[in-house]
Amino acid sequence: MKNALFGVLLALQFLTRVPVPFACPWTPATRRWAVRSYPLVGLFIGSVLALLALAMHNVPMPITALAVLGVWVALSGGLHLDGVMDIADALGSNQPLARRWEIIKDPQIGSFGMLSMVFLLAWKGVLLWALLAYNAPWWWLLVIPALGRWAGVALLVLTPCAQQKGLAWSWQQSLSGQDVALALAPIVLIALVAPAIVLMMLTIAIFVLLIRWLMLRLFNGINGDMVGATIEGGELWLLILLWSWWQFATVSPLGI
Repeated sequence: MKNALFGVLLALQFLTRVPVPFACPWTPATRRWAVRSYPLVGLFIGSVLALLALAMHNVPMPITALAVLGVWVALSGGLHLDGVMDIADALGSNQPLARRWEIIKDPQIGSFGMLSMVFLLAWKGVLLWALLAYNAPWWWLLVIPALGRWAGVALLVLTPCAQQKGLAWSWQQSLSGQDVALALAPIVLIALVAPAIVLMMLTIAIFVLLIRWLMLRLFNGINGDMVGATIEGGELWLLILLWSWWQFATVSPLGI
């Protein structure tokens, strides 16, 4: 029980800017529980976003969407955006594999990285606006951050690291497929109330398989940046799915 609690706190420390004034032990057991808790942290983030959207229901929707997006980024400290920018710079360079890895490790941000961040945030903001305008059910904003973080867990556990060093590799040594399944448990419980979440789970699993194939093809493996980029990409993927879903529902003659 103590390891599980430390794991939750580690996940909260690692994935958010929420102050956690505890020195949590860094052991294989606490690392396993931390990874299993990624979607729980996502549910916490989603709860904050949903409450904010509810509190601002009388505010113009573009302002609400921008506020929700701002809090979304602030809660994570932009941690995962860094991975998106690094990968965009590496791929945009059109360089051989060794040079792409050098670019990923370079702390400087290039033009491709800046463009990727701008377009990612712009798309997320516009899709948030659209979904708020469609009066989408309460659970969508709660679940998207959780499933995005589960996607990061799945990629981390199921894809070999390109190098046997670094934070991602050290985490992998303590993990197995069982942790991927356990991490999904809290989302499955919510799906009992909102069965449509099952479709989102299947869709994000397809997304992980696609990203896994791309990372192996383009980089011969993953690192921590790619896990973060998968979280951001997974959230955008789900926003697009839901927008398409409710767009169809609003124009369908069946009204579904």
